[in-house]
Amino acid sequence: MVTDPVRDPFEALGDPNRREILRLLSHGEKSVTDLAAAMPISRPAVSRHLRLLKEAKLVTEQAEGTRRIYRLHEQGLEAVREYLDRVWSEASVRFSLFANNSQVKIDE
Repeated sequence: MVTDPVRDPFEALGDPNRREILRLLSHGEKSVTDLAAAMPISRPAVSRHLRLLKEAKLVTEQAEGTRRIYRLHEQGLEAVREYLDRVWSEASVRFSLFANNSQVKIDE
């Protein structure tokens, strides 16, 4: 099954440049020009990455005159965080059950 970054924020997060954009935006909103100045890729490449991040609901944009200002999309990031918390919690419970079962067998 092929995943689509438009629908899957984890697919969008698979690219190191997109993760770097999110890291930069975690310090506050920025324009494409600001982001491109901080990265080793071209401005058009930054724009393409921003489009994918926007489609994955990880960033939002707002027009300010002729500029587009990007910021983290809190709701999209919260959904990713909740998913990871749920997966981690389930894995932690399974590990705890496994560890407790293993301890009982070792003690016997």
